[in-house]
Amino acid sequence: RSSNESGNKGSIVNMSLEYIDPQWPAPANVRAATSMRIGGVSREPFDSLNMAGHVGDDAASVATNRQRLAEVLKLPEKPHWLSQVHGTGVIKLDSGSVGLPEADASMTQVPGCVCAVLTADCLPVLFCDRTGTRVAAAHAGWRGLAAGVLESTAEALGVPGEDILAWLGPAIGPHSFEVGEEVYRAFVDLNSDAAG
Repeated sequence: RSSNESGNKGSIVNMSLEYIDPQWPAPANVRAATSMRIGGVSREPFDSLNMAGHVGDDAASVATNRQRLAEVLKLPEKPHWLSQVHGTGVIKLDSGSVGLPEADASMTQVPGCVCAVLTADCLPVLFCDRTGTRVAAAHAGWRGLAAGVLESTAEALGVPGEDILAWLGPAIGPHSFEVGEEVYRAFVDLNSDAAG
């Protein structure tokens, strides 16, 4: 492991699959990870660890990538993937949840139930309560952020705000990405303090 500035324990390589092991004060019974692009079987332009089944990648490659992730992370069950729409929907999961629900966040109180979100240039945000009995994962693109996906996810946890812990995953930043007027206006119109 190598430490870095972004609140992560560092990138970890296991079976040639790279992921980030978050450094946050979550209880020991809460596990979290963010996969990198390295260690999968997808071919260009999806190379290599593509988890998204909706972008035109070979379905068998996506399935293999997802299986590799589950094996490397020693997940207790398959992750519950979402059909993400850049909205504020939060789905409550249990171990019997099936299908591909349309939502941008999921939460669960079921031990071993795995919440998952897909991100490219959007922000993954992981949540748990201080006791580790409730967890959630949110996909926060700019439209979802402006509409309140993080607030909706925190509310779905059903605990007071002071009992919620959150980890912000890898994200683009002001020195490496320029937003257009549409994005700027979406946030300034909500809060004039965002102007700058």
